[in-house]
Amino acid sequence: MKFAVVSLMPEMFDAIRDFGVTSRAFERNLVSLTVVNPRTFAEDRHGTVDDRPYGGGPGMVLKAEPMLAAVAAAKSAVGGSPMVVHFSPRGKPLDQGMLAEWVENFDEMVLLTSRYEGLDERVIESVVDLEVCVGDFVVSGGELPAMMALDALIRLLPGALGDESSKNDESFIDGLLEYPQYTRPETVGGRGVPEVLLSGDHKAIAQWRQEQSLIVTQRMRPDLLDRRGLSDQEARFLDTASQKLE
Repeated sequence: MKFAVVSLMPEMFDAIRDFGVTSRAFERNLVSLTVVNPRTFAEDRHGTVDDRPYGGGPGMVLKAEPMLAAVAAAKSAVGGSPMVVHFSPRGKPLDQGMLAEWVENFDEMVLLTSRYEGLDERVIESVVDLEVCVGDFVVSGGELPAMMALDALIRLLPGALGDESSKNDESFIDGLLEYPQYTRPETVGGRGVPEVLLSGDHKAIAQWRQEQSLIVTQRMRPDLLDRRGLSDQEARFLDTASQKLE
């Protein structure tokens, strides 16, 4: 999969190339990443890419001309027909399902990051296909959200993970959060490992994990269950589990 990022801080993306699971994907040539700095396309020797907003107000706004030129260069770098995604607090919530759709439907993507008070709206109107948001909070720029999306996308590529089956048990797969995990030693601070995990009964372990995913999701993110829905069996199990806690 080919990615291009438009960013005023290209060095930040070295972390994606150089560390962890994502770095192995680059080593295996599963993914490529080009970072385009809009300052390259500034019209003055100072590399100016921002200006005061029309209508007044605090801060600066990224200018249309260098941003449009940078997006054009990014699209040319990846080729094909890339989708252009802009990271913005006003965007649609980014979730696992959306990421999976991108991996399935696109071989090339351009990730557009902005800073300061934002981006001239005419850039969004002209070249952006989708605006997304990673949460209901504000950060200093779109680089960290873009890096989060890149990491999540790369994990979905075949061959990126050491054990492909591991991504089938992660949070948000099947609309649920992941079940609790344990490792050695068997007892820590007087707390032991659930007996079923020591039983060697793989069918029982699978059932326990599914049930625990339901319990954790209901406790931590009931909104996920509202969107996903429950089977009759799952609803009965959660009702019974809730009664035991009362």
